[in-house]
Amino acid sequence: MPERNVVIGSSSGLHARPASLFVQAAGRQPVAVTVGRPGERAVDARSMLSVLALGAKHGETLVLAAEGKGADAALDELTALVAADHDATESA
Repeated sequence: MPERNVVIGSSSGLHARPASLFVQAAGRQPVAVTVGRPGERAVDARSMLSVLALGAKHGETLVLAAEGKGADAALDELTALVAADHDATESA
């Protein structure tokens, strides 16, 4: 199963707007994607409540995983989304 480790780029962490963007993008993928902290149980990346419940903060590492046709492309897109600083683009 392909996985990607990614450091959260948004200064507010994976909360509110960045989480919403992530969940929407995960829902558009042709494969199911999970997200979680290394060594912990992963959650469905399409669930806003589950993603918010992670309480993921700026600078923390998350593990994204997916399986099936298109998994690598899905993970590449979602990894870039999590690594981006959405707070900087809001105020720019």
